[in-house]
Amino acid sequence: MAGEEEKQSPGYARISSATAISLGLGKGRFYRGAKNRCANLLVHYGQGCAANCAYCGLAKRRTGSYDEKTFIMVQWPLFSMDALIEAINNGPQYVRRTCISMTTNGRCPRDTIALTERLKKETTIPISILISPTVLKVDDLKAMKESGADRIGVAIDLATPELFDRYRGKGVSGPHRWERYRQMVAHGIEIFGKCNVGVHLMVGMGETEEEMASFMERTWNRGAVNHLFSFFAESGSILEHRKQPPWPSYLRVQLARYLIEERSVSASNMAFDGDGHIIDFGLPREDIVEIINLGIPFMTGGCLDDDGEVACNRPFGNCLPGEKQWNYPYPPNEEELDLIQSHIFTISQD
Repeated sequence: MAGEEEKQSPGYARISSATAISLGLGKGRFYRGAKNRCANLLVHYGQGCAANCAYCGLAKRRTGSYDEKTFIMVQWPLFSMDALIEAINNGPQYVRRTCISMTTNGRCPRDTIALTERLKKETTIPISILISPTVLKVDDLKAMKESGADRIGVAIDLATPELFDRYRGKGVSGPHRWERYRQMVAHGIEIFGKCNVGVHLMVGMGETEEEMASFMERTWNRGAVNHLFSFFAESGSILEHRKQPPWPSYLRVQLARYLIEERSVSASNMAFDGDGHIIDFGLPREDIVEIINLGIPFMTGGCLDDDGEVACNRPFGNCLPGEKQWNYPYPPNEEELDLIQSHIFTISQD
């Protein structure tokens, strides 16, 4: 049996609590019958991650041992790849993608490629990689595609260079740099193709809705897609006391993303007040109401399965289950849509 020092990638990987439930490796059930459609793996080393992002549970300077740290508010239990591959192959049919999340570690590119090769050889569902640009070279991206990944994600997270530097770079003595991340998005589009690169963006970090809409439009025009997250404070992180963004504000950003990517509405055609809130989405009000009632703009966005449906739906990854969801892992029902309609235009509640 492997010793603790040997239980690391590529022979082992951590998985999210939601993935453990979906694959039958952990106990629990999801609110309103939600399903976690992506097996989320995290590359694992005993020494942890070298980055120090202000909001991340895996930050190097967060107190506690790495094995005990949460990530996105939950535990990520460690399993052998033998056990994970068996669980993926024998798991429910609704699990339609695997995603490998890298950490900031010099060994990570090599081991991520090894994990990808094995998953491609021994499983049948498509593979994404959430990359760590700080430790990657362009040739690593090429090797990732050759090893079997069809999509990558880049967690830029912040909508402006200043916010990125404050919360991920020099402001927290971290290694990440804005231009490095932006360059890797461009290289990723060249290697994996248009719309096969997802840019993660986190709302509620001090940006305005106008800044976020403008960034999402630039990302889309470059050939990448936007995957939205809400800030959700991690206990013990530098920003553990920061509040979530106001729900109406997040709803407006979600709707703006949908309009930019699905309805060809330009951010320049939207109108903003003096504080950067969206006050007009660039379409007639009756059209906006109709689009809101689809519910789709407020569902989690992520990498797709082979049928073009969102596989990486991260149930309750950035909010607790309840009346108001910051990302719906299922189509909002009539009651939830009424709640969205009654709040989305209400700037005074921000």
